[in-house]
Amino acid sequence: MLKAMAMPLHIQNHSRMVCRVALFLCDGLAGSGVVVNRDLVRAAALLHDITKPRSFTTGENHALTGGQYLSRLGFPEVGEIVRQHVILDSYFAGKLPNEAELVNYSDKRVLHDSIVSLDDRMDYIVKRYATTAALQRKARRVWRDSLALEKRIFSYLPIEPDQLSESLAVTPYAKSH
Repeated sequence: MLKAMAMPLHIQNHSRMVCRVALFLCDGLAGSGVVVNRDLVRAAALLHDITKPRSFTTGENHALTGGQYLSRLGFPEVGEIVRQHVILDSYFAGKLPNEAELVNYSDKRVLHDSIVSLDDRMDYIVKRYATTAALQRKARRVWRDSLALEKRIFSYLPIEPDQLSESLAVTPYAKSH
């Protein structure tokens, strides 16, 4: 699928790192008795930016079109999570963290192919994408909701958010030239 969409290496590397973070969170949550569908998280995390390359040209909402694309291919559950990877339909939709929350949060923690703090990632998003007052207000709401989501997820884990990178012992993927 990534080849069919002409996915650049840097976006593939970003998606792989988002997947690593999401699966780490899945496993940590499972250790606390919170079970989510790991295969669904893996698929959605790897494919969350599936239409992003073409969005650079078309200006489309890549979360929406990525979700639609995957649903049309017969993967509606994956498509639903991909559609929500930028902004969740509902934060705290259930009593426990769910697959969409994990992919959404994991994407917020990965800048390019490196794990960063939520503050650093959100600062990048605001500077890069919040070009109008309305978008800045929207970004501040997402930031606030993401901080609350982080507290929710990490309340079930034996580590703090600032320990995520060292807990995964990650290094960035090779840069494309």
